[in-house]
Amino acid sequence: MNVLLVSTYELGRQPFGLSSPAAWLAARGHQVTCADLSVATLSEDAVQSARLICLYLPMHTATRLAAGAIRKIRTLNPDAHVCCYGLYAPLNEAYLRSLGVETVLGGEFEAGLVSLAERVAQGSRAPQTEALISLDRLQFLTPARSGLPPLTDYARLRVNGSTKRAGYTEASRGCKHLCRHCPIVPVYRGAFRVVQPEVVLADIRQQVAAGAEHITFGDPDFFNGPTHAMRIVEAMHRDFPGLTYDATIKIEHLQKHGGLIPRLKETGCLFVTSAVESIDDAVLMKLDKRHTRSDFVAVVERFRAADLALAATFIPFTPWTTRESYVELLGFLVEHGLVDNVAPVQLALRLLIPNNSPLLELEDVRAVVTGFEHAALLHRWKHPDPGMDALAEKALKIAAESGSRPEIFAKLWRLANEQALPENFDLMPRVTIPYMDEPWYC
Repeated sequence: MNVLLVSTYELGRQPFGLSSPAAWLAARGHQVTCADLSVATLSEDAVQSARLICLYLPMHTATRLAAGAIRKIRTLNPDAHVCCYGLYAPLNEAYLRSLGVETVLGGEFEAGLVSLAERVAQGSRAPQTEALISLDRLQFLTPARSGLPPLTDYARLRVNGSTKRAGYTEASRGCKHLCRHCPIVPVYRGAFRVVQPEVVLADIRQQVAAGAEHITFGDPDFFNGPTHAMRIVEAMHRDFPGLTYDATIKIEHLQKHGGLIPRLKETGCLFVTSAVESIDDAVLMKLDKRHTRSDFVAVVERFRAADLALAATFIPFTPWTTRESYVELLGFLVEHGLVDNVAPVQLALRLLIPNNSPLLELEDVRAVVTGFEHAALLHRWKHPDPGMDALAEKALKIAAESGSRPEIFAKLWRLANEQALPENFDLMPRVTIPYMDEPWYC
């Protein structure tokens, strides 16, 4: 049976969420076509020849883009069975079904996709029998990447004025933690699942053979299982000593497992992304981040001692943000020499409240929410001070402008701050921070 797997957006990465199920489906004899709409247009022939069409929805942006693709698919092939899978699929089940989606799969989706394919191949149009959310422990297969566009079509690593071709894999899914703002929580509810080390390493080998010089580990938190993570990167470094990588790790874990930071550096890690979110301890408690401002400062110092870059991400505009607290954040980054560590968009993001978000447990969040908008996939909210909403809008426009990180930072400083930048700001020593040339993180 012909199966079409579709990805709309995944931060400029070659999608693990297509290549992994492609291997499972091919192993059962299905003819699988992969379409990544972030780098190619949707083929009408591929749509019309498929009996099963599955769209991968790992994030908010991907899901919004998928809505238009679903409408097109329904027009081109009204008889195809349409499925949505991935983290954001169960969060938006009702909306997706209103677009004509028949099956919705979240969590560990590969086995569910195989079950669905078998049903469709047998001609079944019965209602969904697969679990909406599965947390089964799977034995993964090596992802099938040959049907995807080449790595040259995807985001690259930029470091020291040069670029590196980047690959992407996942060593785990889900998360042990229950941060209130995180979309993983309503799906995994504190569970995380590992991809077997031999599968991860086989996937890395095939990407290196395809030209990868750097690997991004897309785990929600690489240190949910630190032993598992270090086993993989140490084996990878033995096999490919010149291969570099990056990963995402919580501040809490970087504090708890600080002794592993030098080992990250030794095994080829160029930078770690960490969702700091705020430097206000009261806000961090509301988000249930399980770290403090002082923890963040301690981690910054540990990374400097190890000569390893820390890429911090933030949610600067929340219902609790004031102009003073925003100015304080900017001043903190200057004081601690972190201006170059933060992508400009991270100083302009507004708190996103998805469907079923634990944020709605907070009375002060419910007080500012104005309703759920299905097409936008979020609860709209207004700041108690309208001036803060206006400031956030202006900041986002500035963050989208071209220029270096210090140049954009200076514009944001002048937008929010009556105080002048330190006189030596333009003369401050700048550290070259490696980064992927796709800056969005949601």
